[in-house]
Amino acid sequence: MSVFRRRKSNRPRLVPELDDLDLGRVRRRVETCWDRGSLDTAVMALMANVLDDAGEDWDRKAHRLRVLAGSAGRALPGIWRQHGPRNPHALLLHAWSELFQAQRPGSGVDLDATRETCRLAAELLPADPTAWTLQLALLRLERRPSSELSAVWREIKARDPWNREAHLQALGYLSPDECGSSSMVLDLLDGVRSGMPADAPAAGLEVTALVRTHQRAVAPGGVTALGAGEIWRRPDATRALDQAAHFWPRPGFLRHAAALADLNVLAYALIKSARITEAAAVLRATGGVAAPWPWSAEGEPLEQFSHCYERATSTG
Repeated sequence: MSVFRRRKSNRPRLVPELDDLDLGRVRRRVETCWDRGSLDTAVMALMANVLDDAGEDWDRKAHRLRVLAGSAGRALPGIWRQHGPRNPHALLLHAWSELFQAQRPGSGVDLDATRETCRLAAELLPADPTAWTLQLALLRLERRPSSELSAVWREIKARDPWNREAHLQALGYLSPDECGSSSMVLDLLDGVRSGMPADAPAAGLEVTALVRTHQRAVAPGGVTALGAGEIWRRPDATRALDQAAHFWPRPGFLRHAAALADLNVLAYALIKSARITEAAAVLRATGGVAAPWPWSAEGEPLEQFSHCYERATSTG
């Protein structure tokens, strides 16, 4: 599925499915069910079909599960699971929904039960890394020691070496804000940089890490924030942005499910590093599709994206 599919309008818009039109149709049906508080069999079939259609494209399947879990609330995935207690896709959606809920204070989510759901899904879908990726997310949420990370990471890498969701979860876990440190993030990047294809689903990992470092430096304000610009003058940052700005905007170069989200991250990074002409090219390549992050750090995401996008597309 090309991220550069022709659309009727390039007006800036914020849609969770990005360019996955099939997923968008199902998401809207799920949200209608959420509004009325019930889940009918037709919508269960639509969810099953859109997940089945991803086949062994584990990256796209993870993207579809994430979007559906974010749109379905807590009750609907539970209803689907009750209808199919050994349906692996219902189990994965239920686990992802519970993970989202657990990030809210006082959610009352039983994480041991969620872990058991992941275990059962992994048993039913042994080739699929998604259940293991959710296990990694649980370790991150619970701030479990890094000794527990290695075994889960091996299971993921054995099934899908460049899984985007798993790499982003690992990046979050290893960050100094959570269970790790800046040096652990650098170790992760060093470990993947040499072997990862330039167009892999996890290709945005290094640019994402740079943006997170920038936002971490800016957040406290004061002298620390004043020095945040130095991040973009580092040789590793220059090298990562040079490569991404050269290749990513090319039609068809990035083909993974969340490619438009990674283009958003790159555009933001190029703006912060004062590479405005390149940022304009990347913003045009998004076709006007915004992702919530990293723009949310500056204010309302669509407003921030739209301001940059409109300036970029007005320069010819």
